[in-house]
Amino acid sequence: MDAGSTAPSSSSASAAATTSSEDFQNPAAAISRWKFEVSRQYQHLLDKTTPHVLNRWLGTLAVAFVYALRVYLIQGFYIVSYGLGIYLLNLLIGFLSPQVDPEIESLSEGPTLPTRGSDEFRPFVRRLPEFKFWYSITKAFCIAFVMTFFSAFDVPVFWPILLFYWVVLFTLTMRRQISHMIKYKYVPFTLGKQRYNGKRAPAESASLS
Repeated sequence: MDAGSTAPSSSSASAAATTSSEDFQNPAAAISRWKFEVSRQYQHLLDKTTPHVLNRWLGTLAVAFVYALRVYLIQGFYIVSYGLGIYLLNLLIGFLSPQVDPEIESLSEGPTLPTRGSDEFRPFVRRLPEFKFWYSITKAFCIAFVMTFFSAFDVPVFWPILLFYWVVLFTLTMRRQISHMIKYKYVPFTLGKQRYNGKRAPAESASLS
């Protein structure tokens, strides 16, 4: 009985010893295995945060506040902030844009977004999903914060010009995006579930009569 109980433990010990010896002989395999484990744990943490939308965005606001406070205190790294602003603007456009551009669909004579109440309701599908939008913003602020510790990125510039140029670029980009939304009649936000009032389309009611 004792010999049978000690056999599995001895085999597991020998397997662990074999693995450690292989890692010692092949450091590249050990590093690859370690990277895989870290990546898996990191992805597991990201998956756990997916349903907590409000907490995720509050954390991102905290990170953005820390970055803005550091830039304000050291009075520098304005070029990093400008690049961060351009990147955030591109993310925002992807978040507000549909996955398939209606203009391309109209050229290819494919299905378009519903423009009448009798059309079939289809939810708005973003080009950049909310979770990727949040993750990209948070990662961008973290990278920009780390860059503020390296003086090589502190390029001397006249920051009011960068701010003015970014405001103009933001205004023109959002105006074009709003015009696109109005032209193709889509809203990038889902306000609750779609409700049906039980009324039939005029063509359908006329055919039944």
